[in-house]
Amino acid sequence: MVSQGVGQSPGIKPGFFYGYIVGILAFLIMMASIGSHNSFGVFFKPLLTEFGWTRAMTSGAFSLSMIVGGLLGILVGGLTDRFGPRIVLTFCGLFLGLGYLLMSQASVLWQLYLFYGIIIGIGMAGAWVPLVSTTARWFVKRRGMMTGFVVAGQGIGTLIAPPVANQLISVYGWRTSYIILGVTVFIVIVLAAQYMRRDPEQKGLVPYGQNGSEKYTLQSKTKSLSFNEAAHTRQFWLFLVMLFCFGFSFFSIIVHIAPHATELGVSSATAAGVLATAGGLSILGNAVFGVAADRIGNRQAFAIGFVLMSVALFWLVPAVEAWKLYLFAGVFGLALGGVSTIESPLAAELFGLKSHGLIYGVLSVGFTAGAAVGPFVGGHIFDVTNSYRAAFLVCATVSTVAFILASILKPTRIS
Repeated sequence: MVSQGVGQSPGIKPGFFYGYIVGILAFLIMMASIGSHNSFGVFFKPLLTEFGWTRAMTSGAFSLSMIVGGLLGILVGGLTDRFGPRIVLTFCGLFLGLGYLLMSQASVLWQLYLFYGIIIGIGMAGAWVPLVSTTARWFVKRRGMMTGFVVAGQGIGTLIAPPVANQLISVYGWRTSYIILGVTVFIVIVLAAQYMRRDPEQKGLVPYGQNGSEKYTLQSKTKSLSFNEAAHTRQFWLFLVMLFCFGFSFFSIIVHIAPHATELGVSSATAAGVLATAGGLSILGNAVFGVAADRIGNRQAFAIGFVLMSVALFWLVPAVEAWKLYLFAGVFGLALGGVSTIESPLAAELFGLKSHGLIYGVLSVGFTAGAAVGPFVGGHIFDVTNSYRAAFLVCATVSTVAFILASILKPTRIS
């Protein structure tokens, strides 16, 4: 229940704030889309075994999906600003479900790149920016906490999907598993999208924590930057590079940690468990960093997240025992959840909400570029050295660069 002036407009009877419904739906969509996408590492070995492709070639399809999703994230962010998330997410759900269904029929390399790289990439364009941008529009107070809740869908999806996919593959094979994955993702995303709303105005409300008598922040030109204005700030480009570093390190691990674990002699079930542990601990990171960002500030919490990520990656380089991999996954998951949670609120703090979807969509291209380059580089390093150690050392160094940039990030002057 919320009182008038917190999330209700004057004259509207106080009741359950619809923004919480939006948050729950965004959580479900993120869980389905990112959880399924982050299961790629579990399908990695079965694909290599059946087709004999190199790791770089196979990783390339995942990288392509990140490039496509990231570039389209710019368009999706702008369309969400204009039309709202319902239509955008419906189309993305259609493409994502279709891509997994088609993957069940893949037999040659170009089909892997078309089905996974392009079609699933189109679907993944709606997996992040519309969800966190819409959440930011519904909350002034508790923005960090609610963003953390929504982003926790990523962690829970990664906690659940890889072990489930691994079990499905062991029973039905990877082709049937992709069919099950496609149908599930399609149903969850398309149904949930029908009840998403762009902002409180569409329900006759104001954002949670904003007094109804105050001018709506989204319409306030004195507190928000347009995309062109934001792009001319130093903060915009620092943020872009930090997200590149984050995407590079994050998805290098998502794609390669499971095959790395099996190379060390760990069972496929344990390897999937390591990946799931990172997803599970990211949920705690979402909660802790969401609250911390509201209390100590987004920029400070962002930097702390990169410190944890760097520590975890340096630990991973020499780790060979299963318990060390699990410890890595726990710390890495905390960092993952923290950094993911703070991205959108930090963008809102630096640039305002007027063009948040478009600005954040363009910034996310940095993340996507890193996510595309990282797995490919990691796969290539393994193909050359027959080891992932150098690849993980590169990830640790890249994450440290992000921490340095986060430490020097200053507030944007908005006149």
